[in-house]
Amino acid sequence: MTTRCAVFGTGSWGTPFAMILADAGCEVGLWGRRQELVDTIAATRTNPEYLPGIVLPDAVAPTTDPARALAGADFAVLAVPSQTLRQNLAAWAPLIEPQTVLVSLMKGIELGTAKRMTEVIREVAGVGEDRVAVVSGPNLAPEIAKRQPAASVVACADESVARRLQQACHTPYFRPYTNTDVVGCELGGAVKNVIGLAVGMADGMGLGDNTKATLMTRGLAEITRLGVALGADPLTFAGLAGMGDLIATCSSPLSRNHTFGVNLGRGMTLEQTIAATKQTAEGVKSCESVLDLARRNGCDMPIVEAVVDVVHKGKPTQAVLKDLMGRSAKPERR
Repeated sequence: MTTRCAVFGTGSWGTPFAMILADAGCEVGLWGRRQELVDTIAATRTNPEYLPGIVLPDAVAPTTDPARALAGADFAVLAVPSQTLRQNLAAWAPLIEPQTVLVSLMKGIELGTAKRMTEVIREVAGVGEDRVAVVSGPNLAPEIAKRQPAASVVACADESVARRLQQACHTPYFRPYTNTDVVGCELGGAVKNVIGLAVGMADGMGLGDNTKATLMTRGLAEITRLGVALGADPLTFAGLAGMGDLIATCSSPLSRNHTFGVNLGRGMTLEQTIAATKQTAEGVKSCESVLDLARRNGCDMPIVEAVVDVVHKGKPTQAVLKDLMGRSAKPERR
């Protein structure tokens, strides 16, 4: 029996993930908000706004009707900006069928509640943890759209569900590994965006590899510290959903968060950087909610705090760097 999937979001990650699912043999309903873009995808089999030149398989059926996308779906993949999830899912939830597993591609923490995306999904859709999964890892969309080899992690508290999702998105170029540590996989994906901003700022300031390696390494320590406080397996952060995703986000010019940070490091204002970046850089909003989550759990995250100071408090990057380097010296620890 063919696996049926619905993908919500025609952006830079939702579109290639729909391609992955189709290449793996699934039937895919691709929901988009804007009729004009959906019509273009249907007519040309391409998404010129986010993935120009990439032809989508015939098994991808674009639509603006959420009920049509969800009809008979084994998996509903959510690839909308994290801060819009609650509102969007509230409208879609009555259409979700009892067998459908909800899959988060989103890498953010909700502002105000400091909830992870799977927590929002369970709350709004009223489903158990066995019906919520996460995909996380080094997922730079333009490379995956070109079908370049990549690996990722699919996580669900129910290992059998994770294995089903693994099968649904396993292709010759996309290799998913299974995990039951949903908390760890989610936090790795959300917090690495904030560290990516910090490393981008260092790049924009003209700083070298020692600085960037320091930020990545200590950033990973911050991610792990928060994850352990929330019950995650620390080994998760040494894998694809932790270190792998962090490396890709912090080192690639394809990373929106890294690029955003570079522009800030060069002295652009927040408004100028938003205008230049155009696409969503999740770390910009999530840095505040990540810091909120850390403080609620008594975790010290100085790099995250420094990013918040630059992005939302207007503090100069040079001053923030001086504060970070002037912190009291301690033994290296997680």
